[in-house]
Amino acid sequence: MGLRETKRDRTRQTVQEQAMRLFLDRGFDGTTVAEVAEAADVSVMTVFRHFPTKEHLVLKDDYDPVIAARVRDRPAGEPLLRRIALSILDGLEELPPDARLLLARTRLILHTPALRARLWENNHATQQVIVEALPDEDPFEARVAAGACLAAATVAMERWAGDDGRTDLRGVMAEALEVVIR
Repeated sequence: MGLRETKRDRTRQTVQEQAMRLFLDRGFDGTTVAEVAEAADVSVMTVFRHFPTKEHLVLKDDYDPVIAARVRDRPAGEPLLRRIALSILDGLEELPPDARLLLARTRLILHTPALRARLWENNHATQQVIVEALPDEDPFEARVAAGACLAAATVAMERWAGDDGRTDLRGVMAEALEVVIR
């Protein structure tokens, strides 16, 4: 990665970290994009260059390419549901290492109507990424399988957040995905 990309990634990360800090402090609705920009020492335009909407400040992550790569790397002969479910499960290793931040982000999403509404859009985009990573599969079947696995993953995240993160996320996720692939 070149210097320009490194600087862009660092700016994006700083903006997102400051946004999360403010959202957790003041609430999502009680924080403006201008306040996020000020806290990150960037312009409002810079915030919107990295995050097209305020909701993206919370929902945007780098998980989709990870899932797509995991799906492509699984054996082609593996049953479709299993292939997608295990890719999602294995992709947990790539999530942010700070479980407290992930828990705070998940709670914020679950308790903020605007973010819950955008979660569906986010899952739809992830579903498309998974389907594109499966060019040899029937697109309809791949969409159905991806949708079922993502629904199970969402329920697992809700359960994990409802338990204040005390349970093992990977274990809860495995349990939910097992229900789908059974």
